[in-house]
Amino acid sequence: MAARRSTFGVLIAVAAYGVGALAALLAALIVAYAFVTPVSTLMLGRMVLGKSVQRSYVPLADIAPVLVASVIASEDARFCQNWGVEWGALKQVIDEAGVRGPRRGASTITMQTAKNLFLWPGRSALRKAIEIPIALVLGLVWSKARVMKVYLNIAEWGDGVFGAEAASQLYFHKSASRLNAGEAALLASALPNPIKRNPERPRAFQRRMADTIAARAASSGELLTCLPR
Repeated sequence: MAARRSTFGVLIAVAAYGVGALAALLAALIVAYAFVTPVSTLMLGRMVLGKSVQRSYVPLADIAPVLVASVIASEDARFCQNWGVEWGALKQVIDEAGVRGPRRGASTITMQTAKNLFLWPGRSALRKAIEIPIALVLGLVWSKARVMKVYLNIAEWGDGVFGAEAASQLYFHKSASRLNAGEAALLASALPNPIKRNPERPRAFQRRMADTIAARAASSGELLTCLPR
């Protein structure tokens, strides 16, 4: 019995050490990514598998404000007001979750940034439980402008296509700084499912969604209050 307790204690200590080491690595990456160009887990996974990665990392100033407004309108209308997590929406999702986990994400842009940078795709209660504290730390450590810049440069917009600049060049053959309102709304409408939604050849439901996003983005003054002009 004593030997079993001893073995169990060793396992607990090893597990605690592993968790501590991962937390320290995560903290170091959060600080580093506040200054250096980040790489998402999806990009790293594709690189390891020898798959292509299309991305051109650009400053936030080189992305059309109408795309920023469209993404906020579509993904996280309270981006400038929240601290990385929308607790009310998250509680509703948890309350509605079935045995297989949440059916929808209720993820803010900061939470999506945390997921893209450090975690894995898909929906599960475990991933959400890890994602939330990371998002809260990002909300405290990074500026809103940094969160938005990183998100728009690592978001997936197609198979192996990452970031607003690569997406704009691929679908509209122009720089992200030159996107118009319609193009920006179509790009934003693709984000929930970028593999199946093509901004260049949208289906009817996607066009309707883009029209709604464009209308919301038209009041971009309210959506962009926390970002530099």
